Amino acid sequence: MKQLAVLFSGNGTNLAYILKHLHLNNQYNVVLALCNNPNAKGIEIARDYGIALEIIDHKAYATREAFDAKVVEIIEGYRPDLTVLAGFMRIVTPIFTHAIKAINLHPSLLPKHKGLHAIERSYESGDEMAGVSVHWVTSELDGGEIILQKSFQRSLDMPFETFEATLKSIEKEALVEAIQMILD
Repeated sequence: MKQLAVLFSGNGTNLAYILKHLHLNNQYNVVLALCNNPNAKGIEIARDYGIALEIIDHKAYATREAFDAKVVEIIEGYRPDLTVLAGFMRIVTPIFTHAIKAINLHPSLLPKHKGLHAIERSYESGDEMAGVSVHWVTSELDGGEIILQKSFQRSLDMPFETFEATLKSIEKEALVEAIQMILD
């Protein structure tokens, strides 16, 4: 059985989707949920599923590198086949990228709209096609090789709330599909 580590920062909706669609059907074993935000709602999801949970507050570290070194140490202790950044709102350093085989979910059709506020920037762009990307994590922010993308055609009068909800629904499917592509 393939082992997964899932990193998140917020509500944990992507973690919950992975647990429901991959972990519970015994195809994959989520051996670690790691969160950098001690107030994240997703912590309860990990606890509800009985998953090993590590909470490492990035604010307790003087540098990104020091934080990443601790994260790497913890991940390596669980020996996952793949680490999944699922709403992990940290820019990782080469300390992380050189040690950990990881994928990231990004809410735009890369290479467009790298970095923060991608949903808002994608919406404001007026592009007819929008979507999400799953890519390999490298030292370049949102610059790793794309594993897969899912897109949808939007109308220019689509309200932001509908746009965001559509992205959120396809991002979960894209993430699970990418994990299966890599590990099967």
